[in-house]
Amino acid sequence: MTIWSFFTRASRAFHDYPHASKLLVLCTVSGGLVAYSESQSDIVSPPSVDINQSEPRKKRVVVLGTGWAGTSFLKDLDASMYDVQVVSPLNYFAFTPLLPSVTCGTVEARSIVEPVRNIIKKRKGEIQFWEAECIKLDAKNKQVICRSNINNNLVGNGEFHLEYDYLVMAVGAQVNTFNTPGVLENCYFLKEVEDAQKIRRGVIDCFEKAILPGLTEEERRTNLHFVIVGGGPTGVEFAAELHDYFQEDLVNLYPSVKDLVKITLIQSGDHILNMFDERISSFAEQKFTRDGIDVQTGCRVVSVSDKEISMKMKSKGEVFSIPHGLVVWSTGVGTRPVVKDFMEQIGQGKRRILATDEWLRVKGCEDVYAIGDCATIDQRKIMEDIASIFEAADVDKSGTLTIKEFKDVMDDIIIRYPQVELYLKNQHLGDVTDLFKDSEGNYRPEVDIEQFKLALSHVDSQTKNLPATAQVAAQQGTYLSRCFNRRNECKNNPEGPRRFRGRGHHQFLPFQYKHFGQFAPLGGEQAAAELPGDWVSMGHSTQWLWYSVYASKQVSWRTRVLVVSDWTRRFIFGRDSSGI
Repeated sequence: MTIWSFFTRASRAFHDYPHASKLLVLCTVSGGLVAYSESQSDIVSPPSVDINQSEPRKKRVVVLGTGWAGTSFLKDLDASMYDVQVVSPLNYFAFTPLLPSVTCGTVEARSIVEPVRNIIKKRKGEIQFWEAECIKLDAKNKQVICRSNINNNLVGNGEFHLEYDYLVMAVGAQVNTFNTPGVLENCYFLKEVEDAQKIRRGVIDCFEKAILPGLTEEERRTNLHFVIVGGGPTGVEFAAELHDYFQEDLVNLYPSVKDLVKITLIQSGDHILNMFDERISSFAEQKFTRDGIDVQTGCRVVSVSDKEISMKMKSKGEVFSIPHGLVVWSTGVGTRPVVKDFMEQIGQGKRRILATDEWLRVKGCEDVYAIGDCATIDQRKIMEDIASIFEAADVDKSGTLTIKEFKDVMDDIIIRYPQVELYLKNQHLGDVTDLFKDSEGNYRPEVDIEQFKLALSHVDSQTKNLPATAQVAAQQGTYLSRCFNRRNECKNNPEGPRRFRGRGHHQFLPFQYKHFGQFAPLGGEQAAAELPGDWVSMGHSTQWLWYSVYASKQVSWRTRVLVVSDWTRRFIFGRDSSGI
C-alpha cells in the first residue's frame, strides 16, 4: 500500500466513523499524563424531516459574535427549534488562551482557529452566517443594523438589517486604554489573532533593525527593549514566551546583540498575577527575577510615545521615562461603542458595562441576552427582598420564623442568592441554621424580622463580578443554549427557585459559574496552576498538565492535531523566526 492510499483510506475512516476520533492521548515525559476528550462537535446529527409544511413560523434568534460565548451557545443550541442567524466580523473562532504562543511562533495562527462554517454545519438544524459587523442596535423595533467589512471594491450594498425575536449579544469587549495618551498610536495589543501576528512581525523587526551597521550601542539597546504593560495572565504569559523565544532561538540567530536584550513588565498593583493565589504570584515574581525580566510594580503608565514610555511611581509620585523598541498593552477590557449606544437606549447609560440579570437577560429588554465580556451579571441583593423572604417563610403568619420555617425556604434562597452559600463557606458555618445563633452561640427558637435582617445583613458583601475570561464566557454560552432548548418544557414546568416577590417559580435556574481552575505559564517549561479545592501546583509537571488541558479544550480535532504538532515541531526544530 502506498503512503497516499493509506492517508486516503484513513481520511475516509475519520469522516465515516467520527466516533473513532474521540480519544486524544498526550503522553508526557514527566509521569505519562493522559488527557481524554470527547467532543460532540464532530458528531453530525441526522437531517431533520419537515413533515408538516404548515408549521408556525419559528422564532428568529440573532447571535452577534463568534467568540467563546457565541460559539459555545451555537455548539449546544438545538437550531431546529429556531430560525438562527449569526453575524460576526470574523468568520472563525480563535482559541485565545494560546495567543501569546502565536506571538513567538510556538504555535501557528492557523492552528488555533476553526472556521465558523465548519462548526455550524455540524449542528442540528440550519444556521445562517454573515461575515459583517453590527454597527447599531434598535431595541425599540427589535432590529440590528450590520455592515460588511469585506473589500469595498466588490459590488453590492454592504449594509443590511435583521429583525429578531430573541437577540444574543456576544460581541466581546475592546482594549481598555484608560484614555492614556499615545497608547492607541504606539502600542501593540493582544486580543485577536491579527494582534498576535503583528507582534510576531514587530519582535523580528526589532532584532533586524538592531543589527544594522551604523547604530550606536544605545540605539541597539533601545530597539531591543520590550515593554509589557499589565501584569495579568496575558501579560505574564507573553513576557515568559518572549524570554523563551530569545533564550532558545533568537540568541543563536542574532549573537551580536545577545547581551542587549531587555524585557520589562509594568504592573500598577503591588504584585503580578494578583488574581491568583499569593503563592503563585510570589513564585512568578521570583522566577522572572532569576530569568532577568525586570518587574516594575506600583507603576502607572501616564503616556506612550513612539520612542519612550512615561510612568508614575505610586509610592513616591515620581514620573520617569524609559526608551522602548516595542510596547504590548494588556491592561483589561472596555465596552464597545455599539454596546454603549445600546445602553443609552435602554436606560443603562450611566453604567460602565452592560448589566444582565441572573438569567443573562439584559435589564430593560425582555428578549435580549448578553453573554461573555460585553456584559456583567448584576446579582440581586438579598437585602432588597428580605421582607418578602420573611413573609414567604412565615407560613403561620406569627411574625416570627422557626428554624423549620427557615429551612423550608433555604434551598430556594441559596439558588436565587448564591452569595448566601459563599458567605456560609467564608464564615466557616457548617449549616444555615447557624445563622440563628445568638452572640453566645446558642440557638434561638424563633427570630423576628429584625433579627432575621441582622443574621443576613453581611451576606451581600460576598457579591462579586465574574472575571472576563474564556471560561466564564463558555459556561454562559452553554447555559443559555440549554435555556433556549428547554424553553417550551420549562414554560409549563418551571425549574427555577420560587419567586419571593410574586407567585410561582422562575422559569429557569439562574446561571451559576463553576470555577475549574486557571493556569499561568511562566516559561522555561514551568507553569503555575490554581485548581479547584484551593489546590496550587507549580513547576515542570504543571506545564505538562497545561499542555494536556489546552490540547483537549480545542474546539475540533483538526485544531487539536495542529496544536500538538506545533508543540512537537518546536521541540525538534525550534520556533520559526521568519516573521510571517
